[in-house]
Amino acid sequence: MKYMLLVCGDDTADASAMAPVEPWVEELGDRSVRLHGHRLALPSEAVTVRVRGGEVLRTDGPFAETKEYVAGFDVLECDSLEEAVEAAAKHPVATIGAMEVRPFWPMWDEEDAEAAIRSRDAELTEAFRERDLERALACYAPDAEVFHLADGQERQGLDAHRKALQDLFTAVTGPVTREVLDLRVQVDESIGFAHCLVRLTGTRTDGTPLDETLRVTTGYRDIGLRRLITHEQAVSLKEA
Repeated sequence: MKYMLLVCGDDTADASAMAPVEPWVEELGDRSVRLHGHRLALPSEAVTVRVRGGEVLRTDGPFAETKEYVAGFDVLECDSLEEAVEAAAKHPVATIGAMEVRPFWPMWDEEDAEAAIRSRDAELTEAFRERDLERALACYAPDAEVFHLADGQERQGLDAHRKALQDLFTAVTGPVTREVLDLRVQVDESIGFAHCLVRLTGTRTDGTPLDETLRVTTGYRDIGLRRLITHEQAVSLKEA
């Protein structure tokens, strides 16, 4: 189960004798307990936002006046709350501040997240078969970066990728078969990665066959309630 560890510092405490955080990060990372995290800027750089009566009220500084503040966060994966508490107790800031351990909302499900990515890939396959440009592009985020080693071009954004797909679809007659081989997916709450071989087959307008196999690595990000492609790198096996 995943837990959010909120690292609460104390601006009145003397941190000069506190142990460095790096060994804790390294130890839990090596054990695959700490998945990721980051330090936050000081409360003086915070902005608190409220909406009252349709008016946006912005206040510089944290929500509450308190000597303790959230200085950073870590995402832990532990078998139990007790294990997460034990990890939090070993954090150096625990000796001068406080650590809040909170389970992730149980709605998130790894199997559902993986299924969403596999469904998005299947949607891309159908779009290729129909040579449906807009349907294919709908699988990508607006700022997606696509790199195709076969032609040595990096395409950033949907406009550049639109041109590449349009060139492909207009160069063939009939459907483009997109066969996905050995699709492997890794996911967490907000991002995911897929690795596979993709074989594209069809018939070019001059009657010659299209038959290209690519090694494809794809990055996905949660955008709203959808997982869209934000990065894709395709390497032709002919060029590898």
